[in-house]
Amino acid sequence: MSQPTEPANAAPDGEIKEYKIHASRKYLDLTRQKLELARLPREVPDADSKAWWNPKPTLEPLIDFWRVAAHESLGRWLEHYSWEDYEKELNESVPQFRISIQTSTAEAPSRIHFIHARSRHPNAVPLMLIPPFPFTNLSFRHTTDAFTDPDDANTDQPFHLVIPSLPGLGFSDSLPNNVHVISTTSEMLDTLMKRLGYKYYLATNSGSSITPQGGIDWKIINHLAAHHVDSCLGVHFISPPLSAPKALKSPVEWLKLTVARTLQASVLGYAKEDIIALQRSERERAKKPPTADITTLGSFGAGAFDPNTLAYALCDSPTGLLVFFLTLIRMLGSDKEFTSSELITIAKLTWLPGPEGTMRLWAENYLSGGKETGAKSWRKPKASITVFLADESPSQSEADSARKAVSSRSAHPYVCPSWGRQHYEVVWTGRVRGKQGLLAWERPQVIADGARNLAKALLAVDKGLFEAENPVDRTV
Repeated sequence: MSQPTEPANAAPDGEIKEYKIHASRKYLDLTRQKLELARLPREVPDADSKAWWNPKPTLEPLIDFWRVAAHESLGRWLEHYSWEDYEKELNESVPQFRISIQTSTAEAPSRIHFIHARSRHPNAVPLMLIPPFPFTNLSFRHTTDAFTDPDDANTDQPFHLVIPSLPGLGFSDSLPNNVHVISTTSEMLDTLMKRLGYKYYLATNSGSSITPQGGIDWKIINHLAAHHVDSCLGVHFISPPLSAPKALKSPVEWLKLTVARTLQASVLGYAKEDIIALQRSERERAKKPPTADITTLGSFGAGAFDPNTLAYALCDSPTGLLVFFLTLIRMLGSDKEFTSSELITIAKLTWLPGPEGTMRLWAENYLSGGKETGAKSWRKPKASITVFLADESPSQSEADSARKAVSSRSAHPYVCPSWGRQHYEVVWTGRVRGKQGLLAWERPQVIADGARNLAKALLAVDKGLFEAENPVDRTV
């Protein structure tokens, strides 16, 4: 099924064009018809509700809210979901653009959809925020002010914020076949920042990734840091999948970790909180049964390696796609109470262009594994690192405890930020209490703080680092 939201002003290669979402009435009616025909599974009498999630109580009201149209014949307007209202809000809330970029590994250009929110402050620094898979950039439109317009721009560094949608997600094209996804995407994003007039920029991921090995977003930002060091001057990592230093590969760093663990103290770049969190993580991992990771997206089965398996199912079912996102939010242990409209809009932003690109990017992430291509810079990339101590709140409701128990089964082991020194020049580290959850919705300030401390460290060495650019806003 072709995209129903393609505007008439698609940009040629290299030209940045304003983008507006528009879904046809025909497609909206088709969506409603599919929701009307939704068939939900029968209840399983002997299902263990403590082990398996029953989505029906959550899902049925959402389906009704999504599909029900206003009925004057009933003498009142029923509350219902209006895509037209949200489409208008999406188009007016943030400046959206699209650009076609030709990469060195593809025969034809691919289009990237992005948000470009310029700050009004003269000391703003260019920052790229990469959303976590499989969420689109428009799901993060509410975060822009936290970056571009801080309360005190002299104390809190403002940013010119660029949020791309990864290839195949939202309104960005899928990449051609037979290209290396991570390196090609990194090249496209670096080219995007240069086309916007930013000779130098910083980059951050936003956490909450549900793919293993740190997620697609982490692989892309890591590749940017290592292979585009002359333009991407620093990166902010959130919960990076770093490994503890080994005695043979990194003897000095291994010795520092050994001393810190032995002394149980803040020493040699380690905080006492690191040692406590590391021990807690090791105990939790040791308790987990062999099948405890079954809730992670990476264990859904053949869909990770054959993207058509889920693409065909979800492309024909808005109900299935809604359950898909409900599952992801539940897995991430979110404390946020999403409204019905918010949940449907998240699903809708994938339903409209089609989920096939999402499934393909997921599969290609697995196939790429941890492989990198091309030559790296001789110098270590500069990085700031934010990690979460995962210490529990002293008071939790029964519902909160159950939700956190689900998310803990797929939680990644604790990573000490000092481990990053094996590969990066770590200029700042942040340790945040609690679990990560859905960071961009619950605590976007954590993302902004890590990026600001990275910028502060760079500007302390060269105050005029970003001032020489003064680029023309090419998206106006």
